[in-house]
Amino acid sequence: MGDGALRKGDLVEVRSAAEILATLDDGGALDALPFMPEMIYAIGRRFTVDKRVERVCDTVNTTLRSRAFANAVFLAGDERCDGAAHGGCQADCRVVWREAWLRKVDAGTPPAVYRDDEAALAALRERLEANVHRPSPDDVPRWRCQTTDLALASTHEQSNLDPRPLVRELTCGNIPLKTWGRVAVRAAVWQPAHKMGKAPWPRGTNVKSPKGEPLNLQPGDWVRVKPIEAIKATLTPGGANRGLHFDTEMAGMCGQVFRVKQRVSHIIEEPTGKMLTFGSDCIKLEGAYCSGERSTGRWFCAREIYPYFREIWLERADAPAGA
Repeated sequence: MGDGALRKGDLVEVRSAAEILATLDDGGALDALPFMPEMIYAIGRRFTVDKRVERVCDTVNTTLRSRAFANAVFLAGDERCDGAAHGGCQADCRVVWREAWLRKVDAGTPPAVYRDDEAALAALRERLEANVHRPSPDDVPRWRCQTTDLALASTHEQSNLDPRPLVRELTCGNIPLKTWGRVAVRAAVWQPAHKMGKAPWPRGTNVKSPKGEPLNLQPGDWVRVKPIEAIKATLTPGGANRGLHFDTEMAGMCGQVFRVKQRVSHIIEEPTGKMLTFGSDCIKLEGAYCSGERSTGRWFCAREIYPYFREIWLERADAPAGA
């Protein structure tokens, strides 16, 4: 239903409400991927394709593997989901766009003017808002969004021993050759180590998680991620502090300076759709997201998920020059 295989750098225009509605089933989805109310703002706007969605990490079944995806892209400049229609979820997920919802255009062509906006937008919004919840067996509200349904919208789990999906990331134009080569070498070493239980994930020795002095960080504050040895001193043997894991992707951020994006208090739990509430400090940093370059089994995932930091892993820092 799309215009063919879109590639990184292509200019696209989000189709009209009527065209999008015609692609959706009664659940507001195309091939099991929901078109969410938070995406309506983009109708008629133009974006550049950032990457094809060839594979996504499986955070629903928590298998530490990737699943194959088809006929979808991420858009550069597209706003992340703000959770406005999903209880104010603060996960800030990237939005996945089916190719059928987009039209490839030339920069010189004038933008389309949609004349069905009022009626079609109302019908689209009604369809989408009726499907933001899923049935609940225990009367606890369960949310439904693209992230909770990614396993349904993908096709199959990929083998960690099959190099073809990684090669596809190169041939489809997602990853530059230099980056691809660096990560491929790392994968060749780390993946077997993971299988033998020797993956280079940060671990500590604390039976009980220590607490640091509260920093009371607020959006806009500048912080530095502490050195890895200082962070290991705060972790349990499972690699967590008060239940929050310090991921291998976060280890690559040690020593770097970031600005605080948000204090996170609640997010949708992907396997269940329940809204989770954080009782302890949980910090999100601007530009500090999973790169897919250090995660065994999830190489080159382009979801750019934000990890969450405890304040004990951070220290206040001066703003970088020119910030």
